[in-house]
Amino acid sequence: MIRLVVAGYGPAAHRLLEALAERGFSGSVTVLGEEPLPAYDRVALTSYLKGTSLAELTYPVPPGVVTRLGARVTSIDRAARTVTTSDGHVEPYDVLVLATGSAPFVPPPAAGALVYRTIADLDALRAAAAGAATGVVIGGGLLGLEAADALRGLGLATSIVELAPWLMPRQVDEGGGAVLRGHIEALGIGVHSGVSLAAVEPGRVLLSDGAEVPADVVVVSAGVRPRDELARACGLAVGERGGIVVDAGMRTSDPAVYAVGECALAGGRVYGLAGPCNTMAEVAADRITGGSAAFTGADLSTRLKLLGVEVAQFGAMEGALDVTYMDPVAGVYKKLFVSDDAATLLGGICVGDAGPYAALRPFVGKALPAAPSDLLFTGGGPMPDLPDDTQVCSCNNVSAGRVRAAVAEGACDVPALKACTRAGATCGSCVPMLKKLLEKSGVELPKALCEHFAHSRAELFDIVRVRGITTFSELIAAHGTGRGCDVCKPTVASILASLHSGHVLEGERAALQDTNDHFLANIQKNGTYSVVPRVPGGEITPGKLIAIGEVARDFGLYTKITGGQRIDLLGARVEQLPHIWRRLVEAGFESGHAYGKALRTVKSCVGSAWCRYGVQDSVGLAIALELRYRGLRAPHKLKSAVSGCARECAEARSKDFGIIATESGWNLYVGGNGGFTPRHADLLAADLPTADLVRTVDRFLMFYIRTADRLQRTSAWLEGLEGGLAYLRAVVVEDSLGICADLDAQMARHVAGYADEWRATLEDPGKLARFVSFVNAPGTPDPSISFDTVREQIQPVPIPLEVVR
Repeated sequence: MIRLVVAGYGPAAHRLLEALAERGFSGSVTVLGEEPLPAYDRVALTSYLKGTSLAELTYPVPPGVVTRLGARVTSIDRAARTVTTSDGHVEPYDVLVLATGSAPFVPPPAAGALVYRTIADLDALRAAAAGAATGVVIGGGLLGLEAADALRGLGLATSIVELAPWLMPRQVDEGGGAVLRGHIEALGIGVHSGVSLAAVEPGRVLLSDGAEVPADVVVVSAGVRPRDELARACGLAVGERGGIVVDAGMRTSDPAVYAVGECALAGGRVYGLAGPCNTMAEVAADRITGGSAAFTGADLSTRLKLLGVEVAQFGAMEGALDVTYMDPVAGVYKKLFVSDDAATLLGGICVGDAGPYAALRPFVGKALPAAPSDLLFTGGGPMPDLPDDTQVCSCNNVSAGRVRAAVAEGACDVPALKACTRAGATCGSCVPMLKKLLEKSGVELPKALCEHFAHSRAELFDIVRVRGITTFSELIAAHGTGRGCDVCKPTVASILASLHSGHVLEGERAALQDTNDHFLANIQKNGTYSVVPRVPGGEITPGKLIAIGEVARDFGLYTKITGGQRIDLLGARVEQLPHIWRRLVEAGFESGHAYGKALRTVKSCVGSAWCRYGVQDSVGLAIALELRYRGLRAPHKLKSAVSGCARECAEARSKDFGIIATESGWNLYVGGNGGFTPRHADLLAADLPTADLVRTVDRFLMFYIRTADRLQRTSAWLEGLEGGLAYLRAVVVEDSLGICADLDAQMARHVAGYADEWRATLEDPGKLARFVSFVNAPGTPDPSISFDTVREQIQPVPIPLEVVR
């Protein structure tokens, strides 16, 4: 018979016991609880101060369970498989479950203050409030507001101190926080936000801004820390920031030991809500009884009523677009976060009226059942997935019903749908939805890249990689038909450039390039070209600045500082490009690849070298990454940024891959972009050391290059990737496909084989021969032909101030 021991007897432990009983567990169960009470409802803790009896809050102990209360586990002997309690009792186990919960974090200035976690804490609070007049709660989160409600209910004049700029920063944004503050202050509760605690003195607290707040009673609710001390002492794996590391089955690094609830670090995260903790307990019970359940994360949506104010939050608290309703008179704030095509609900916030919560929460991550502005008031109601009135294309107001009708009328591919409905014809962000509608309608979508290749871009990439093909003619002869077109030629050119080193204008490759790559410059609307030298990280010497200025002056070029921290020189004629670049190369510049489907820039703030907020060297990393990935050909252009702190001055989360410094390393975000369809990048990995960061970026880029469609940005690729971000993380971080070594080697070949395209062009007379505007240029130009300056045509047009307003 299996001897199961549970260390800790809180709500998660109780749910574990219930789940074991439901699954017919036949072993013995012993629970060792630190408190002298069985498990009780901590969510309803505040009601205890309002008259609810302890018996009403306490959960019944399941039949057959042996409890030892008031007996904290003090040590674990994993070799002997025993635990020892504070009263000296030794309990043997075959399976041990750690459900030790969390402990309140008390900042040093508040040492000795009251906390708000247990029945004993509430008894102490009630005793302290007797005869007191004022109280202060340190922490304006969910539990902090409950504590403030308790102090107010005990008759104390109450204030709240919150370090963040607004209350409940985990559940609401700044707008919602402002409305919530209005409700709280209307109850007579003082709010001090954006300040920290400086000191606690008899009868008062001192704040970092110099304010003094009366306080006979001080309660700290500034967050919690997982109780992982037992795990640390016995050598179990714990997270860098705390928490007992568990796998998807809630098993620790010791197969005989599980962990559930607030002490567990599941998927790199510690969960503090009842729902996720209960799910962990159910998963552990299933595994203990021979099942295969897995914890894959949890819905962190919340709906509650604090101090008489309804507050709800579901899904993400950010999105490409948001729809907001605010009525400061009624104290109502509602906000929906939606995708960049306004077709998918990402999350929402409600303050003062949580009515839409129940109807909208099921649609998180799914197509919106109605216009977002309507949903703020009606909630949308339960509807089948993708009903006919679902807006598929927000640009042209095309519904799913219209698309289905077009399919029924014979539109059997995306181009046909674009032609007859205009869906996908503007920004293109709804094309993945159009493909899904076609598939659900029974249409088998063609994978062909074009009429010359029956394969998709990803399939062609693998064919070229596996068979070692190096030319377009070889590929089309073996796997295609005809001579190629302006779709397949640049696509294959990009694949060849991604897989094999060599100049893009070398031999047969030159004929494959589009207009920009053909001349290694971006053509402008007036037929001239732009010159963009690389300036890694935006770091440039005075000498190089002077060189750029002299080139611009001598060739009459218009100059513009770009958003990517480099200088754009516009107005160059084709025959001028080699002369311009010769001077720039001599000054130490190289191609910025502004003309290619390749890495453009890695933008940077000044980071820790100069900024008083910087925590890492963002400039150094940006330079290193730009030099590492320069010239890397991809299905679409790539942009990146590195921010030296969470203030995000480099706007890293709007890039294809963005990096934000943390105290412990770097956070890597992927799949963002600006342009017609802005999208914030998603967090792929957190607190990475530099070496791990670079390796992860290598793999992300190479996996994208290997699998994306033609002209598909990383944002659209990630959104269309089956399994999404979790699948991407499994592939490039966990190596679930076993291809990471191949991706690493592929990037290593790129780095080793890089050569500046413009320097190589200047050294090759054959390549230089293509840079002519007309047949007798540049040696003997026709005197009847003259060039008018184009500078006046491209000067910025002043925008009237009233337009900006």
